[in-house]
Amino acid sequence: MAIAEVTVIPIGTGSTSLSAYVAELQRVLEKQARISFTLTSMGTIIEGSLDDIFAAIRAIHESPFQHGAQRVSTSVKIDDRRDKAGSSEQKLRSVQDKLGTS
Repeated sequence: MAIAEVTVIPIGTGSTSLSAYVAELQRVLEKQARISFTLTSMGTIIEGSLDDIFAAIRAIHESPFQHGAQRVSTSVKIDDRRDKAGSSEQKLRSVQDKLGTS
């Protein structure tokens, strides 16, 4: 299982507000099989196999074009750990344990 942090930024939309695009990206992700995702204030965390993550990223990258954007900038960070299973939740718990806050 891999974890990706993805930020999709439509450019040239005529408005500084992007929340309608973000909402549509979440709808697109809901249709993706075999991934889980979490919206954050600065992007979206996607968890699943690399193939499934890349398929989801492709789908959300294309979505703004389908809704009028003429340019899209997508940033992706991937954590692909293969020595043991992990998740975003597990990563946060590990740090909280070390802080003594869990």
